[in-house]
Amino acid sequence: MVLDKLGQSLNNALRKLARASTVDEALVREVVRDIQRALLTSDVNVRLVLDLTKKIEKRALEEKPPAGVSKKEHIIKIVYEELTSFLGKEAKPIEIKEKPTILLTVGIQGSGKTTSVAKLARYFQKHGYKVGLVCSDTWRPGAYFQLKQLVEPYGIEVFGDPEEKDAVKLAKEGVEYFKKKGVDVIIVDSAGRHKEEKGLIEEMKQISNAINPHEVILVIDGTIGQQAYNQALAFKEATPIGSIIVTKLDGSAKGGGALSAVVATGAPIKFIGVGEKIDDLEPFDPKRFVSRLLGLGDIQGLLEKFEELSKETEFTEEDVEKFLRGKFNLKDMYAQLEAMRKMGPLQQILKMIPGMGYSIPDEVIKVSEERLKKFKVIMDSMTEEELENPEIINYSRIKRIARGSGTSTKDVKELLNQYKQMKKFFKGMDKRKLAKMAKKFNFGGLGI
Repeated sequence: MVLDKLGQSLNNALRKLARASTVDEALVREVVRDIQRALLTSDVNVRLVLDLTKKIEKRALEEKPPAGVSKKEHIIKIVYEELTSFLGKEAKPIEIKEKPTILLTVGIQGSGKTTSVAKLARYFQKHGYKVGLVCSDTWRPGAYFQLKQLVEPYGIEVFGDPEEKDAVKLAKEGVEYFKKKGVDVIIVDSAGRHKEEKGLIEEMKQISNAINPHEVILVIDGTIGQQAYNQALAFKEATPIGSIIVTKLDGSAKGGGALSAVVATGAPIKFIGVGEKIDDLEPFDPKRFVSRLLGLGDIQGLLEKFEELSKETEFTEEDVEKFLRGKFNLKDMYAQLEAMRKMGPLQQILKMIPGMGYSIPDEVIKVSEERLKKFKVIMDSMTEEELENPEIINYSRIKRIARGSGTSTKDVKELLNQYKQMKKFFKGMDKRKLAKMAKKFNFGGLGI
């Protein structure tokens, strides 16, 4: 999940506030120190951290909560608002105003540029656009084949020639090819440069002059932390139509540093890479990002993922509600976990639900793809009655199911235990309280 350690630390600070019997100056200062530590550990610039936390502390100590809002709730809202402002305030989407819209991507070698190009193509495809990809990377052997392999399962065409050495010629020919084919969006993948911004900017200018893109996108590796500042600044100064994708934010301790460094340059972050799969790219919206980071949910993001999923499966919001109320059997559990897995890692999805982000036991959500496959094999050996009423499964039935599925009794018990844990957890959630909080503060960018 995006910046897990930072989110967990910030969430712990807010929990300390929520659990306190009274809110005094000492507690406010302690919570602010916890927030400072969390941000510094995530490689955010010291000066920026001090500026941010001074604002939080000043407002928390001086502002009076509005009518109907407790002091604790008001401080949580202050943290949310200041972090959102810190990361850019508003979302800045890539607009498809005319067809074809031409996008040019550039980046340092190893930044995850080619993978990001494939993810971007998939993103636009899911939103109803016909996409063509042009590989003009003549430096890296295999770049064309990598891009082709990534998007082939989705029927997205790639133009390229591994034998051609002229990147500008390739880019120009590829754009003309897709213009004739009538696609909506053309994405040109340029060659990555090896830790050398000047060369990268120069090639960007050459290709840009040849194809006249509507937008140039710089891909920055989120694991480089504060070093992202120099890349973003050089790029911003070189092009007036630039936007940025920050990649590899799913496991890096430096992700907070990279995000804040880019924002400090004034360059707009439009997407972030949140995982290895081709669907793990999302528009960067500071409000929704911070809301999830703090464990406050992202209802709007969840609804959008449901909408995407419903186009590809028969999965509905009613199915999710049944799941979250703990009213499901084994058959439902598998179908719902499988459907939610298509929306992204389960923990990412659950973090979109207010209050659930960091309160879920790891054993409840660590359902790997391999385990899901094994669980399906086990369930295939159960009777319809057992799937609908798992409570009737005794030891003799467990032995029969294990024999029939080619697994062990331990595996069958693990499935039943997973089912019981998930059912118990979701039944125990105080959903009314969470919904009330999300509605009161409009967390996650949901207009109510």
